[in-house]
Amino acid sequence: QVQLVESGGGSVQAGGSLRLSCAISGNFYLMGWFRQAPGKEREFVATISRGGNTLYRDSVKGRFTISRDGTKNTIDLQMDSLAPEDTAVYYCVARPTTLASMRAYFHAGNYAAWGQGTQVTVSS
Repeated sequence: QVQLVESGGGSVQAGGSLRLSCAISGNFYLMGWFRQAPGKEREFVATISRGGNTLYRDSVKGRFTISRDGTKNTIDLQMDSLAPEDTAVYYCVARPTTLASMRAYFHAGNYAAWGQGTQVTVSS
């Protein structure tokens, strides 16, 4: 049974840090994170492939780091220098195969497996 379970969300002041984790049951090639702020569409945050290749949205580059532990089958998202605009529900996502174009990585519909989400709130 496919299952993605996030943990590590919470509240922090601007400039602070949080670390999200996702425990993944199932065999996937591509894993990552999306987020959804109130009143907005879900947006791509970052992905990491089984081989360790990473991709980030521009607004989090240099602040967020995605990593994976193949032995534990988990992925983490280390979030530093958090800003109020990072406030959202963060979702762990996964798919079994790679994607044909970089643009495809940013489309939520290309990820079949989703976690339940974890809230991240950044206050100014």
